[in-house]
Amino acid sequence: MKFSESLKKNSDFQKVYRQGKSYANRYLVMYVLENHTEGNRLGISVSKKVGNSVIRHHLTRLIRESYRLHEDMFNNGLDIVVIARSTARDISYHETESALLHLGGLHKVINR
Repeated sequence: MKFSESLKKNSDFQKVYRQGKSYANRYLVMYVLENHTEGNRLGISVSKKVGNSVIRHHLTRLIRESYRLHEDMFNNGLDIVVIARSTARDISYHETESALLHLGGLHKVINR
C-alpha cells in the first residue's frame, strides 16, 4: 500500500465503528470515517466465525491486495475498516475486488 497505513490499535477501530458510517453488501461491511490527514488508514477484520486461520488470512490478503491495486481511486484522509462476512469464505479475488469497489461507491469515496 503505497499511500496508506494500517489501522492497528483497538481504540482506532472502535472510533471508526462508533463515529463512522457503514454500508454492507453480500460479502463485506465497510466503515468510513474522516481522519483529517493526508493519507488513508485501512483496517481489516475477519472473525473466527468465517473460518480457520488459513481462510481468515487468505481473505485478509485478498482484501488488502484489492485495496492496494485501487488505492489511487479512493479519496484521501479516510479511516476505512473492512469486515469480512461469513459468506465471503469461498469468494475469489475478482468477487472481493468487486465487493470492495461497490462499497467504496456507496460511500462516495471513489474517484472514477
